[in-house]
Amino acid sequence: MDKSIHVLVVEDDNDINKLLCAIVRKSGYVPQAAYSGTEAMLYLDRQAWDLVLLDLMLPGLDGEQLLLKISEQSRVPVIIISAKGEQQTKISALRTGADDFITKPFDIEEVSARIDSHIRRYRRLSGPPSGNRLTFKDLTLDKETRSVTVNGSEVVLTAREFAILELFMAFPKKVFSKANLFESIWNEEFMGDDNTVGVHISNLRNKLAKANPDHEYIETLWGMGYRLI
Repeated sequence: MDKSIHVLVVEDDNDINKLLCAIVRKSGYVPQAAYSGTEAMLYLDRQAWDLVLLDLMLPGLDGEQLLLKISEQSRVPVIIISAKGEQQTKISALRTGADDFITKPFDIEEVSARIDSHIRRYRRLSGPPSGNRLTFKDLTLDKETRSVTVNGSEVVLTAREFAILELFMAFPKKVFSKANLFESIWNEEFMGDDNTVGVHISNLRNKLAKANPDHEYIETLWGMGYRLI
């Protein structure tokens, strides 16, 4: 199983959710079940995903609303799996941001093949960490031009702030301790907490928040360090 590839399965029917998770697992990926749009938002805010399987008829926050929120915040591919097979529903979902639409009842092998196809394409477009462009949520960092944009607007960072953000975005799930960051960015031995790292993180947070007040990008894990959220 490739534990680096995570698929969020948003489906309120317990049996169908279990079946979809089994398909994802058999394909070698890590599934996470969510049974409502609200629960799915909690998972979407918590980490980056490689694919979302999304039912449209959900309790609370419905599939159309969730799809719109995902499209605004992320480039993750979304496959709609729904009993609502009307042509207009499909067109609306695809225009809102869905990458594919599968009508229930579905063929297991077809779902598996489409999951593989979209994950391959997403990984190819995202590129490895060594590529010139890194993305996370609505953040884009270009190593070649040394530029950062948030939701399409450029954010001016100092060299240290840029280096910290680049490190976070290259390893979006990793928790970096102050020692990790100091020794990686300053290339010196970390001799203890002099708050240098904390000040730079705070300044970086403030600049990102000013560019997009609706999102938080850097999480503090007390006693452990920092990571993207």
